[in-house]
Amino acid sequence: MAILHVMANDVLSKLRYTTVAASEAKNQFGQVLESALRDGAVVITKHDTPKAILLSIEEFEALTARSQLNTLAREFDAMYVRMQQPAFDKALNSAFGASPKQLGAAAVKAARKR
Repeated sequence: MAILHVMANDVLSKLRYTTVAASEAKNQFGQVLESALRDGAVVITKHDTPKAILLSIEEFEALTARSQLNTLAREFDAMYVRMQQPAFDKALNSAFGASPKQLGAAAVKAARKR
């Protein structure tokens, strides 16, 4: 649960939001929804602790897109680090220096592993 709490705090730090108590959200849902659509996310609290977030589809899609971009950036960074290792340089030189016959044999070998 600690990881989810950290993730929630990270999301909240990037959002423009207002806070409303759960009882008020329940009793005045229409107004709370309009607030989320007009002004940004609404954090719903229970005993002053954030429990839920109401946000527009546009805000949700923007958060999702950012999350996907962050994932791609992390994957790229990890791949870049792997590419800096001496073994990768050796494999790269071997692949680009291989003859067509050697490349064909390597492709057949890789296909048989599957």
